[in-house]
Order: sequence, then C-alpha cells, then structure tokens
Amino acid sequence: MKIMSKARVIAFYLPQFHPFKENDAWWGKGFTEWTNVGKAKPLFRGHYQPRVPADLGYYDLRLPIIREQQAEMARNAGIEGFMYWHYWFGNGKTLMANIFNEVLESGSPDFPFCLGWANHSWSRRTWNSSSQNHKDVDLMIQEYPGDADIISHFNNVLPAFKDKRYIRVDDKPIFMIYDPMGLPNPRHFIDIWNRLAKENGIDKGIHFVGLASGWLEKYSRILEIGFDAIAPSNLWVAESKVKGRLIKMVGHKLRKYFPKYTPLDLYKYKDIIKYLFTDYDKMENGYPSVIPNWDRSPRGGRRAVIYTGATPELFKKHMLDAIRIVENKQDEHKIIFLRSWNEWAEGNYVEPDLKYGRAYLDVIKELLKD
Repeated sequence: MKIMSKARVIAFYLPQFHPFKENDAWWGKGFTEWTNVGKAKPLFRGHYQPRVPADLGYYDLRLPIIREQQAEMARNAGIEGFMYWHYWFGNGKTLMANIFNEVLESGSPDFPFCLGWANHSWSRRTWNSSSQNHKDVDLMIQEYPGDADIISHFNNVLPAFKDKRYIRVDDKPIFMIYDPMGLPNPRHFIDIWNRLAKENGIDKGIHFVGLASGWLEKYSRILEIGFDAIAPSNLWVAESKVKGRLIKMVGHKLRKYFPKYTPLDLYKYKDIIKYLFTDYDKMENGYPSVIPNWDRSPRGGRRAVIYTGATPELFKKHMLDAIRIVENKQDEHKIIFLRSWNEWAEGNYVEPDLKYGRAYLDVIKELLKD
C-alpha cells in the first residue's frame, strides 16, 4: 500500500444505521441511530439541530450501494480507510457484526479497513435520548470470561486480519481497543493474541492501539501495559482547560443527577481545538484524533456535551494542526484518526449534510492532496 506523505487518515465508522433485533427489543421496532438524529430538537437559540443528511440521505447500511458510495466519498477525500467499531461482549456475544461481515465476505467495497473493539457495556441510555430521564439499566454487559474467550475472539477477527484490505502499521494489522484499562489483564490479552497471530501466519503480530481518554495521568500507563501505540482522545482534557478542572467535574456530577436544573455543558469549538493536542500526540507512537464537531444531545439530551460554532473553516485549522504534528514522523506512523465518519448523533461526522454539503470532505481533500 502506498503511504501518503502528509498523513494516513483513518476514519472511525459506526455500523449502527440499520434495524436489528436487539434495537427492536430495547427501543422499539425499527429503531436505528437515525431515530435519535431525526427527532433531535434545539436546546437553545442557534443550536444546530436536527441535522439532516444530504447526498446519502437517511441510509440503511444493509444496502451495498450505500457502503460503496461511502467508500468512494472517503477515497476521493484522501482518507486511507475506515475503522469499523466492533462489538464483542464475551462468550461469543456480538452486536451489529453483520455489516462488517458483509464487507469482509463480499470483498466490497474494495477500500481499506481495520477494527476497533468498543469494549463497553450497553445501557438504556447508551443510544436513546428518551431514556435519559429514567433510571439507567444495563442491556448488554461487557464481560471478560477468560482465556477461552480471548481465543474465540481472536478467531472471530482472524479472517479480517488476513484480508488484503486490512490496514497495517509496521507490517502488523492495527487493532484499537476503546477501553484498554478495562481489560482485566491487558498484557495477558496482548500476549495471547500475538502468539495466535504468529501461529496463523501473521509473523510480526498485531499493532495494538489503546484509545486514551480521561486525565492525562492515565495515558502513559497504556503503553506500560503492552500497547504499541495510543490514540489520545483529549476531549475531557480540553474541556477542563476551557472551563477549569473543578468546574468541569462538579458540573458533570450535577448534570448526571439533576439534568433539568443544571446549565448545559456548552463549549465553543474554536476554544476546544486550541487544547485538543498534547505532548502524547507528538510521540512517534501517539496517533492524534481530529473532530469535526461534538454534540451528543440527540442521544444524551440535556446531559450531553455540546460544542458550538463549528465550521469547515475552523475544522481546516484543526486538521492542519494535526498534519503538522505528524509531518516529521515515519510515514507508517503518520496516522490521524478522524472522529468520525458518521457519528451523526454525536455531531462528529463528515458525511454531507444540508447545511455544509461536502465542505468537510473538501477540507480533508484540500489538505491531503495539495
């Protein structure tokens, strides 16, 4: 694979946009992420909600033509590939695997991909804004049953690792873990997978990337427990610098229990992007993330974090900062994660909408293909 000299942009990809039986059972027949997106309401004057998709419409990911169109859009913008979120809850329990499995088995779209394990439980509040005012209930619990499950999980993703489209770093398939510290014994997990990889012809093992979130003090620990790289998610860090750490923590607690009576958690996008990169992003094995925006109100209601004033022009500045961070790294390591391709209910997407059209994709294309 030819590596672009400026950056390897890999976009997070959510496979939620289609009906499946668990969603039907938990939130009603036909529920998808579009349900939240379509019924979102502005919470204050000038709040950009609801967000309406343009070129692709309210698509259904079960349709191969939609997946082809997404890949073509991404390819034209210079994006290297998609990182599909992968859900393995233990004991063989999965969710939304059918979309990626169809991509894998059909060979289409012929567009690079990798996997990110979203190793967190699902609760009533995970996806549905209507549940925010009710007691939270676990729906699917993330479990770690032991070595047999670690092996089963590896065998589940092995066909993907062996696919010619799978994205590699240093000749290793890249695999992200959403909550690296959530693993009971991360080093043990990594050791087993690397051994199994080598036994199955992946001679150099797996390139493990831990998503780093929360306070900066936690970040170095991820590398200490055996991960090859980290992907700093500095949202909490940036928000705390804008508001102050104590105010951020107190507001978070109050909003959790008294959302109706606590001010909204608002930030200006232009202020947030000043603090979204840290020294960890500058490390050779630190892979920065860029966000087009952030607004979880379609899922979280008044509990949501909301960034205001995001525009393609500000995103261009943010993206350019990320490119400058990686420009002196080895080509293999010039990775920038785009968070995200299609997280519509979090406001972080670059797919065309009615307000900005393809402007965000055009920014990426301009900066990567100059």
